[in-house]
Amino acid sequence: MSFARFISSRIILKSKRTFSKLIVRIAIVGIMLGLGVMILSLAVIKGFKQEIREKVRGFAGDVQIVKSDLNNSYENSSFIPEADLVPKLIVNPNVTSVNAYATKPGIIKANNEIEGVVMKGVDKHYNWRYLQKSLVGGSVLNFADSAEAMKQVLISQVTANRLKLRVGDDLIIYFIQETPRKRKLTIKGIFNVGVDEVDKTFIIGDLNLIKRLNDWNKGEIGGYEIRLNDFNKINYTADWIDNKLPILLKSYTVFDNYPTIFEWLGLLDVNAVVLLVLMTAVAVINMISALLIMILERTAMIGMFKAMGARNWVIQKIFLYNAAYLIGIGLLLGNLLGLGLGFFQQYTHFFKLDPASYYMTFVPIKFTLSDVVLLNISTLLVCLLVLIVPSMLVSRISPVRAIRFK
Repeated sequence: MSFARFISSRIILKSKRTFSKLIVRIAIVGIMLGLGVMILSLAVIKGFKQEIREKVRGFAGDVQIVKSDLNNSYENSSFIPEADLVPKLIVNPNVTSVNAYATKPGIIKANNEIEGVVMKGVDKHYNWRYLQKSLVGGSVLNFADSAEAMKQVLISQVTANRLKLRVGDDLIIYFIQETPRKRKLTIKGIFNVGVDEVDKTFIIGDLNLIKRLNDWNKGEIGGYEIRLNDFNKINYTADWIDNKLPILLKSYTVFDNYPTIFEWLGLLDVNAVVLLVLMTAVAVINMISALLIMILERTAMIGMFKAMGARNWVIQKIFLYNAAYLIGIGLLLGNLLGLGLGFFQQYTHFFKLDPASYYMTFVPIKFTLSDVVLLNISTLLVCLLVLIVPSMLVSRISPVRAIRFK
């Protein structure tokens, strides 16, 4: 064991000083709170981003293919896809499914109330796994009987509340076209995605109903929804898909379809950086204060070591080892605080949110091991590197004056 480590261990384990005890405890608490808040902040922000992203992806898919024209309305322009288009797309390992769909605006009339909506038509191959998680009542469309499927519809909880409807109720929907057509549909299920852009706008019905209303030819669709395996590769995969499309078709990503939501999620990253910087600054300031107090408290000891021939850097290392020990205690307590509260929220959903403002009813949590490890290492390194400067106060202490000070 080196001289610096030996003296540092004696100070840590055997010291009976009381003057710096309160300052040291405050420094430890500062590091604990700083690290705990940083861990929770990153977990909450990542949880928010993942939950909202999955809600939007679950409803709209990751990439949409539509006809390349100037149509910006809620009703897709129809096209007949090439027979080999889907097989060409599905060979990409990041593409998990390609489903046909179409949209058509309409007005629901029920209980003397009216509500404007957009019907999203899907077929029997539609992946219900995402939407089933958002069901609050009833079930998804049953395509076993194609005639019955065209009479069924899923509506959002928002629309159901406004029109005072429940599962099993009938409604009349007037589809907007040159000669408006009305259909009587039965509510098969009620969903609550939690995203206003979806819940206030869309209902879900049978794709064949939209085809019949539009008098489309056999094989015509409004577009394709593509779901990906790795969302982080969405831009690369979207470019690959675009290169496979004929000139009459174009693709959009979920970022293009819901720019406001994803711009808001991007701002959360800026907030996270600001919070991390502030919390690190708090921890550093607390440790600098504690280190300076410890150095001043042991001025006589420093003078004695200098008189015995100890170099400045050796004495600095004594206090840096001491500071590292205190930082370690703060990090341990900070991990217990941050991870403890995080796992408590993750399993109990104790802290609630207003879904109208935050798209969900509880604070989401997502821990990643790399984030926790990097936060611990970076906090330790930043604190120690910054503490090198105040520890240089040792070089300014004169042995003669320090011993007299004692």
